[in-house]
Amino acid sequence: MRRSALLAAVFCLVLLVPCLAEAGIVAKVNISSQRMSVYVDGMPRYIWLVSTARPGYRTPTGTFRPTAVVRYHASTIYSGSPMPFSIFFLRGYAIHGSYETRYLGRPASHGCIRLHPANAAVLYSLVKQYGAGNTLIEISY
Repeated sequence: MRRSALLAAVFCLVLLVPCLAEAGIVAKVNISSQRMSVYVDGMPRYIWLVSTARPGYRTPTGTFRPTAVVRYHASTIYSGSPMPFSIFFLRGYAIHGSYETRYLGRPASHGCIRLHPANAAVLYSLVKQYGAGNTLIEISY
């Protein structure tokens, strides 16, 4: 009896682990559509307009984890431009709020992923709540 109970417990854990692996935040950025889809615990929650790199610049593609989460950052490269709710994912590249909201939905940045400041605040809060280790950023065409 003890052995069958142990086997049943192990079997339940094996079934539960894939669900735990999906827990967290996934931000999927589609460069072609200039949209970001945000999933929370595997469920779609938000779709937002973004601006990625304009011609002559590039937004990196791939899958990343946040390397730094900063409430307010001023660009050290572009004349101190405000970057509220920054989520850095590769060297100086970040997802961040932008006050240039009229450009959302089309390429306009130097490579970062720009969001409306209100949407950036929501994403920032989710990443802080779930943790950078439980957040994935997927960028593709």
